[in-house]
Amino acid sequence: MCNRPIGIFDSGIGGTSIFKEIHELLPNESCIYLADSKNAPYGNKSTDDIVQLSIKNTEYLISKGSKIIVIACNTATTNAITYLRANYNVPFIGIEPAIKPAALNTQTKVIGILATKGTLSSELFHKASDLYSKNIKIIEQVGEGIVPLIEKGQLDSEAMQMYLETYLEPMLKQDIDYLVLGCTHYPYLIPRLTKMLPDHVKIIDSGRAVAKQTQTVLSQLDVLNDSTEQPSIQLFSNGDISVLNSILDYKFDVAYLDF
Repeated sequence: MCNRPIGIFDSGIGGTSIFKEIHELLPNESCIYLADSKNAPYGNKSTDDIVQLSIKNTEYLISKGSKIIVIACNTATTNAITYLRANYNVPFIGIEPAIKPAALNTQTKVIGILATKGTLSSELFHKASDLYSKNIKIIEQVGEGIVPLIEKGQLDSEAMQMYLETYLEPMLKQDIDYLVLGCTHYPYLIPRLTKMLPDHVKIIDSGRAVAKQTQTVLSQLDVLNDSTEQPSIQLFSNGDISVLNSILDYKFDVAYLDF
C-alpha cells in the first residue's frame, strides 16, 4: 500500500501547480497526474457534467492503484468531491480558494477572489465564503477566458494581459490587499500578476496547503512511502502534451493518453 501512487487530476495542466508542491514536499512518493485538457475548462460546465468527468478521472486513477486521490481542480472539488467521497472507497483531498488566510490577515478588510464560474457558483464555495466573510468584503471575479489561454501556453500574450487588467482594475479600485487565486491554473500567472499589482497586495493560492493536507492524511493512514527507491512519476494528458512539457520545464516525461 505504501508504494502505491498518489493520484492527481485536473481539468488540464493547471493542477501541475499542485503536483509540484506535493512532489517537493513528498519526494519519495510515486505520482500519477491526469490532465483532462480535452475537456478544459470545467468552470463553464454544468454540475452534472463536472461530476461525470470527475468520475471518469477517478476511475482511471483507481485502476492504476492510487492510494489517495487529489482533486487538483477547484471546480471539480466544489462540485464533485461530495459525490466522489460517497461512492468510492479511497481518500480524496480537495482544493478550495484560500479565503480563510486572506480574511484573517487583511488590513483593508477587502479581498479579491479570481476563480472560475463553476467554483464561484458552487454551494461549497458559498459555505466557505459565508464562514469567513464577517466584516470582510469579498470581491468575486470570474476569470473568463484565462484557462483556455493557459492551456494553449499563452501566458504572456496580449489577450492574457487584457483579461487580467479588466479583472484586476475593479478590485484595486475597492482597495483589496489580498488576491486569492481560486483556480490551480492561475499560479502560473503569479510572475505577471506580481508586476501588475501594487506591492501591498499579497497573492495567495492553496498549493502548499493541499500538499501538507495530503501528507497529513497519508500519515494518519500509515501509508507514507519511506522507501529510498526512485519513485515513479507518470504524467498523462489527452491534449497537447508539448504545452504540459513546457510548463513543467521538461523535468518530467509526459505521455498522451486518449481518455
